[in-house]
Amino acid sequence: MKWSILGRLVVVSLVLGLAVLHGAWGAGKSAHAKDEPSDALGAVERSPSHTGADDPEIRLGMSAAFTKSARALGIELYRGATAYFLGVDEAGGVAGQRIVIKAYDDYYEPDPCIRNTLRLMNEDDVFALFNYVGTPTMIRTLPLLKKYESRNFLLLFPFTGASLNRIPPYDQVSFNLRASYAQETQGLVDHFVAVNRRRIAVFYQVDAYGRAGWTGVINALAGHSLMLAGEATYRRGTRFDHSYDRQVAIIEEVNPDAVISIGTYAACAGFVRDMRNRNVDIPIATLSFVGSQEMLNLLVSAGRKANRDYTRFLVSSQVVPHYDDDSIPVMREYKEKMTRYRDSLMPPDSLLYPEGRTAENEYEPPHYSFTSLEGFLNAKLLVEILRRMGPSPNRADLQEAIMGMTDIDLGMRDRLSFGGPENRRQASDKVYYTVVKGGHFEMFHDADWKAWAKP
Repeated sequence: MKWSILGRLVVVSLVLGLAVLHGAWGAGKSAHAKDEPSDALGAVERSPSHTGADDPEIRLGMSAAFTKSARALGIELYRGATAYFLGVDEAGGVAGQRIVIKAYDDYYEPDPCIRNTLRLMNEDDVFALFNYVGTPTMIRTLPLLKKYESRNFLLLFPFTGASLNRIPPYDQVSFNLRASYAQETQGLVDHFVAVNRRRIAVFYQVDAYGRAGWTGVINALAGHSLMLAGEATYRRGTRFDHSYDRQVAIIEEVNPDAVISIGTYAACAGFVRDMRNRNVDIPIATLSFVGSQEMLNLLVSAGRKANRDYTRFLVSSQVVPHYDDDSIPVMREYKEKMTRYRDSLMPPDSLLYPEGRTAENEYEPPHYSFTSLEGFLNAKLLVEILRRMGPSPNRADLQEAIMGMTDIDLGMRDRLSFGGPENRRQASDKVYYTVVKGGHFEMFHDADWKAWAKP
């Protein structure tokens, strides 16, 4: 992947920032010190994890949001992965071993994610870190993994398209299935420019995730000799019922032809609602991380109350195919297992409802979603890796095993690959698009853009 000068500067600044944060983390005593090991990973190096033929399980460590404003992302990723693992376990497991996800809540915040990661490596001695959610949490985890690289812990298939774990030095401790935010934003910008929507603004979460998407838009526009029309931000964790009138006013003032929103479902849905309430009727695009189904649920519910269609002119980029495309074999498999194991897919109540279940915090899962599908594909890819490693997989051999995997068939129609001449650590480059019709997501093809987004 080619990087612009601006893109490289942004990445360098992120790395420098991480070094400062990491130094501060190591030098100061955390307010949660009682929850952390006194010595981060122990004074004595441990042997690489070897599951052993008599070990009944392969443990995977997951840190994600299971409560608070981004909870649906962690829950759905967990549900999708669990659906695939349950099918494998029912069929005898991987060489007789069942797969277990050891999950902790980080609220989509970096400091709890660090504590969870230490616990997963130290106390739980997981085989690998898996299905982490989010850029701000991931970028704090990567320096930790790099510092203790000799322990052979890898971060596999995080739910983020940020570039930091795709370039040196952190690409050495992580692998990705999904396409990057740079690829998603490039596709969105290219399509908008092709239909003469050249004044593009950005609404984004003011943190590493939002900045990663912002950088992607800037670089994509530069390829067309264009500049950003304007930008507005919001703070991570802002709720749907918050007013986004201030951000809408900023965007409205620059008179853009389209807006690319880089955020989570609650904030993006609130922004779309307030844009339409002020009669700003231009295309709004969101990235795959948004949590499309949850955003749609919020917009449809609010639209019914206001007697308005908040889903018009809304397009979402995705990094997995549409789950309703039954011509793709893995979609049939995904829906069959999500239905068969539906009552067994939720994380434990102690994780979801630490202060008790109430009518207000009850989570009602959708039948299918792009997020749970991604979790399902992550799990299927991991099982394929484990099977190729043979009985008693060794954590020290994991990286070499993945880099040797090319032409992987997960039933997605498009083959996946790691390693090879390009030294690939990202299996897929595919970006898809969806729009809402009749309250449901439908696939959106290249030929559809001209009529849909015509000024």
